[in-house]
Amino acid sequence: MSRGTIRARNIERLVFVPVLGALAALLCSSWAWAQTPDTASSPRTLKKLSLEELMALEVTVTSVSRRPEKLSETASAIQVITQDDIRRSGATSLPEALRLASNLEVAQIDSRQWAISARGFNSTTSNKMLVLIDGRTVYTPLYAGVFWDVQDTLLDDIDRIEVISGPGATLWGANAVNGVINITTKKAQDTQGPLLTATGGRELRDSGAVRYGAALGTDFHYRAYAKYFERDSTALTNGSDALNGWHMAQGGFRLDGALSARDGLTVQADLYSGRIQQPASDATTVSGGNLLGRWSRTVSERSDLKLQLYVDRTRRRIPGTFAEALNTYDVDFQHHVLLGTRHDVVWGLGYRLIDDDVSNSLVLAFLPPKVTRQWFSAFLQDEVALVADQLNLTFGTKVEHNDYTGFEFQPSVRLAWRVSERDTLWSAVSRAVRTPSRIDREFYAPSVPPFFLVGGTDFRSEKLIAYEAGYRTRFHQRLSVSLAAYYNDYDDLRSVEHVNPPAAFPIFIGNGLKGDSYGAELTADYRVMEAWRLRAGYTELRIHFSHKPGSTDMSAGSGEAQDPRHQASFRSSLDLPANWQLEATYRYVSRIDSQNVPGYSEADLRLAWQPRPALELSLVGQNLLHDRHAEFGAVATRQEIERGVYVKVLWGF
Repeated sequence: MSRGTIRARNIERLVFVPVLGALAALLCSSWAWAQTPDTASSPRTLKKLSLEELMALEVTVTSVSRRPEKLSETASAIQVITQDDIRRSGATSLPEALRLASNLEVAQIDSRQWAISARGFNSTTSNKMLVLIDGRTVYTPLYAGVFWDVQDTLLDDIDRIEVISGPGATLWGANAVNGVINITTKKAQDTQGPLLTATGGRELRDSGAVRYGAALGTDFHYRAYAKYFERDSTALTNGSDALNGWHMAQGGFRLDGALSARDGLTVQADLYSGRIQQPASDATTVSGGNLLGRWSRTVSERSDLKLQLYVDRTRRRIPGTFAEALNTYDVDFQHHVLLGTRHDVVWGLGYRLIDDDVSNSLVLAFLPPKVTRQWFSAFLQDEVALVADQLNLTFGTKVEHNDYTGFEFQPSVRLAWRVSERDTLWSAVSRAVRTPSRIDREFYAPSVPPFFLVGGTDFRSEKLIAYEAGYRTRFHQRLSVSLAAYYNDYDDLRSVEHVNPPAAFPIFIGNGLKGDSYGAELTADYRVMEAWRLRAGYTELRIHFSHKPGSTDMSAGSGEAQDPRHQASFRSSLDLPANWQLEATYRYVSRIDSQNVPGYSEADLRLAWQPRPALELSLVGQNLLHDRHAEFGAVATRQEIERGVYVKVLWGF
């Protein structure tokens, strides 16, 4: 037998044996439960529903068209993570919860840093994914990405997370190139009364939260919360402590109410502060806060308005490297109207202002250190019913103006064909751009001449033309399947250019690369019975880069895209007798060739018991298949993620 055959069989065992083992255990549990006369419904189910009623419930999403629509009829690759999914998974942070979306790449870098993207281009500074929390864009102009360590909220307050893989720029603007993550928390009236949670264990050393919600008169409700956590360090490849443990505290409130029969108001705010340990240096400090207000009006049964304003302040200080103080001011207006019997139109205007002040060091600099930047935008989208309840054509564009590249146009055309009540075919062609960030144009290392690396003063927007097609079907009441395929054509990708001769310095950031990617995303959801649900996901990805004429780049895109070719996940959710629950999650990620990160398999388990309606106890094990494993990073700086176990108590009374 050849070595290749042996290796292939070993990989098959690595991927499928844990899945088969979990399935066998859960089948036995399910059989034993089915023989019990006094069966119990899910501990958190408020009312008992039959299987047919559960499957008939339509999931409504808002991220694809900025208005409510049925997920089964959307012309987009979208997955929804519900509150029940988050709680049953045992996730303790937003990035952990995002692992539940199989159309995302989610890799943990160290104790606090994550690399998250869709359809490739994952890196420590991923810049082609737009992330929103309750309508607030969480974005840093430093590198056009997200600092995931300070994106937090009380996970029990999340209503759902909508994850779009593929461009969303026509409605959401620049940087929604490869996808959109839209996190929506519950309304205040849905979180009334007190809630206490306490967690402790390995890796997540301790965590606690308190929340209280109540009514203010007959038309308004509010909630307020506070939370704290402390996390352990990750490990270096030799097993020693990486000395990067950290802790953070956060609090906030939300107010929802009706100003009149037609007018609604939401006001919410958050504050946070944390310290992150650094080896051989003072701790990194992070702090910030945001305040958001949203007014909505129902003009008629066919028309509604929304106006949203928010201010966001963040502070980050890394001793010996840099410090940043960033203020963001954002205004967004939207109008949704039905015109005649065929046209569903949504349009809007937006404005954003940022004040970014960086304190430079000898190691690196952003020059000028303090900048003020503005963005103006307008969008229009029309969904036309070509054949009522069967064939819809959606087209539109967003026009943005930024201080770096001027006007940018991001149009799209989408077609959805509802073949039958159970089957939907869709396709789309879209253009999206990733506008320049400060690191592209204003970055210098070191901070004084002679420079080793210089930002490109004429760096242009990265551009994408995306072609997508998808199919959703519900074979019967128990089984649904979704398949999406895509081809992406990129131009003006970021490169690292050398002056002539190539060995000379400095090197500078340019647009010397182009590329293409293609792949597919498959998900399946099988309701074995009311008490048992199985979900599986698989993604396949290929990315190729090439040089544009005159480029001297030698990275070939290795710094821009650190992606596995294959990802697979399997989840089993089982309700057991006497208000017990068992959740099993398995994931497989193939190797990342550009960083030489080995492929890995991991499994999580959660066992929960609800002795009383207001009390839940759970035991969670994370990354159970290995003592530690690597998920991301170059060999020289790579860290490994260790097995974690914790106990959680949730008490609502």
